[in-house]
Amino acid sequence: MPPIRSQCSQKRVEQEAAAVFDVPRSTLSARLNGITYRAETRANSHKLTVFEEESLYNWILSLDDRGAAPRPRTVREAADLLLKARGSTPPITVGEKWVENFVKRHPDLSTRFSRSYDYRRAQCEDEKAILMWFNFVKATIE
Repeated sequence: MPPIRSQCSQKRVEQEAAAVFDVPRSTLSARLNGITYRAETRANSHKLTVFEEESLYNWILSLDDRGAAPRPRTVREAADLLLKARGSTPPITVGEKWVENFVKRHPDLSTRFSRSYDYRRAQCEDEKAILMWFNFVKATIE
């Protein structure tokens, strides 16, 4: 009966170690058996792998550096292309709110909603209008 004794002694060692480090024995036993901490595990609901998400993230940053940040629809289409490349039948697609959740998982990405450009604001960015303003201010001061 040596295996039974070794199991009993293993449990005793786990209990003593758990008492020393003030953690539940079940937690210590789970870690010893290879079960990972829940906060460190990846949810089953993720459709893309870590590598696919990382490549998509780098692609978005690359486009942004070149001044062409993609719209949410473009990001969703790119994610769908990555899923389609796997060759699953029927092809898997990401959901409507997937891009929103992707941005939440990567806080340094932010979405900018496009809005109409105000004509008066555009005039203020005109170099001639700015020079005229500063010439007017200079003339007023003198």
